[in-house]
Amino acid sequence: MSETSLPPSPISRFLLNDDDGTDDHSPDLSFDGAEDMLRAWSRGIRPDPDLTVSEWADRHRWLSSRAAAEPGRYRTARTPYLREIMDALSPGHPAQRISFMKAAQVGATEAGNNWIGFVIHHAPGPMLAVLPTVEMAKRASRGRLDPLISDSPALRERVSPARSRDAGNSMLSKEFPGGILVLTGANSATGLRSMPARYLFLDEIDAYPPSADEEGDPVTLAEARSTTFAHRRKVFLVSTPTIRGLSRIEQEFEASDQRRYFVPCPHCGAMQWLEFERLRWEKGRPETAAYACNACDTLISEHHKTAMLEAGEWRATTTSADPHHVGYHLSALYSPIGWKSWEQIAREWLAAQGNDEMLRAARNTLLGETWVERGEAPEWQRLADRREVFPAQIPEGGLFLTAGADIQKDRIEVDIWTWGRGLQSWLVDHIVIPGGPDSPAAWAELTRLLSRTWQHAYGAVMPIAKLAIDTGYEAAAVYAWARAQGFEQVVPVKGLEGFNRATPVSGPTFVDATVGGKRLRRGARLWSVATATFKIETYRFLRLERSEDEQPDPPGMIHLPDWADSEWLKQLVAEQLVTVRNKRGYARQEWQKLRERNEALDTRVYARAAAWIMGADRWDERMWRQLEDQAGVVTAVPDVGGASANTAGEQAPTPDPPARQAGAPPTTPRRKRQTYTPRFMR
Repeated sequence: MSETSLPPSPISRFLLNDDDGTDDHSPDLSFDGAEDMLRAWSRGIRPDPDLTVSEWADRHRWLSSRAAAEPGRYRTARTPYLREIMDALSPGHPAQRISFMKAAQVGATEAGNNWIGFVIHHAPGPMLAVLPTVEMAKRASRGRLDPLISDSPALRERVSPARSRDAGNSMLSKEFPGGILVLTGANSATGLRSMPARYLFLDEIDAYPPSADEEGDPVTLAEARSTTFAHRRKVFLVSTPTIRGLSRIEQEFEASDQRRYFVPCPHCGAMQWLEFERLRWEKGRPETAAYACNACDTLISEHHKTAMLEAGEWRATTTSADPHHVGYHLSALYSPIGWKSWEQIAREWLAAQGNDEMLRAARNTLLGETWVERGEAPEWQRLADRREVFPAQIPEGGLFLTAGADIQKDRIEVDIWTWGRGLQSWLVDHIVIPGGPDSPAAWAELTRLLSRTWQHAYGAVMPIAKLAIDTGYEAAAVYAWARAQGFEQVVPVKGLEGFNRATPVSGPTFVDATVGGKRLRRGARLWSVATATFKIETYRFLRLERSEDEQPDPPGMIHLPDWADSEWLKQLVAEQLVTVRNKRGYARQEWQKLRERNEALDTRVYARAAAWIMGADRWDERMWRQLEDQAGVVTAVPDVGGASANTAGEQAPTPDPPARQAGAPPTTPRRKRQTYTPRFMR
């Protein structure tokens, strides 16, 4: 029966009149108004349609031009592989934990947004969405969540605009009838413990910090919010993977039933999941990229992909210990026509060859697979064989000095390194100061070291720009000495476990210090260093080979002087990156000592951290040229017309420089300088 022809009923009569027949309602309430009220009431008691998340998205989701490359009505058929993943998030599906390890830009975040819309519309309850940082959560709210709500009528009527006076709707909090959505960052322990949550959307979990405000693993803290919901909870973990053994999403996928998306070969019909090793192209011609069927070995052209995706299905490849945990893996090979093509994948893979950082990014973002770090220590004897004779204390490529100091019980060991373009480095000096942190004479000698200078190949003299000193032993004495010297030249550092490529050094944080027997609150500044990141970088640089035929050495090349003895070289390669498993069977990587003494490796890491704090990783061409100008060396750079140009725009003849080291960049000598004061020290 249609809503417009509802017969009179006791309810309708009650709405119009009471038992004595008099109208107790306002005079302007007509019979038509009562029918409108009745229709609204009848709609309210009608059960919601039994929709899955994918069906809801196809019916109600609209993509905004502000947040999508293909605006308009959302179509699951565009990315068929997301259908089962979204439907596993539906209340009627038995899965409670859904993990998705994927390549970049395959639509995973939009699947999560569809789930948010479904919850607001059809399955209201408390929901927590966690991104790597609070700032990213704010950007996601503005760039994705607000368009999701404003462009979908079904959601717009349930969530007040963020600009309204409704206190329940802010940038990081969206209230709706029957529930609330809270967005936060994995770096905020306060946000992670803010409320109980039936639904958890954990996006890009491999980018989460190791600990949220030093209160524990962010994923564990977030999951603790859902324990009271027992079997009714849903946890959706999504990420592009990072490093083997450290990747959270890899651990989740391996603990699941490991589902792969099988698609049929258009030639023989064999079902298979797409592997990068079977993508073929002619040498030097990535535009010929095609996929070789693993059954008939016939090349499949990319125009078949749309039909293959439509006919595809997810298949579990193992049995999960938890029957309520399902996991999915997807590479960019499945990206729909018009997104990432097989030709683009081939081009990016070819461009990454020979560069570990680019290869790592390609494996993570294109293949959706973890990168295996090469943490094996180079042979110390091989390093000894390639030692060099420097023409001066500081070779011509060195442009500034940093030092790393390691405090031992009976001595202070200091290594001084000079750095040049591309973060090439040369060991300049190794100093052992007798006496431990309780020896005033040792601290006095370390103080004198700060005012020492070393001579450059072109005559300039350089002091230590920054000295990073470890606070792991007798931190109070280190803070007191560093405070006395000033924190511009001396930086106390503390090594942290774990990897952090984006920000290997963080800080400074203010800590208490004791000076002259008086405790000073926030009297010292401390920098935290992800030592594992710099150790991996050091070993990778040590494996580089010097260039031949007078070509520049590769960026990051480490040059060791002929006076570096076997003991120092053994200390430099004294640790090994190994994979260990915890009690739950999850693998992780950690550095373990191969021998007792490793001071050379530690001081190298601290000196590298000092260069990072100075900003060497972020300097532009202008800064490097300024340093070369101050050192009396200018790298010859061809101008537009092909002629060489120097920084000052002049050609100043100088005496013949010392013989250039093989592989060093071509340089033009300039007048000698008696002092060297980098501008970042002025």
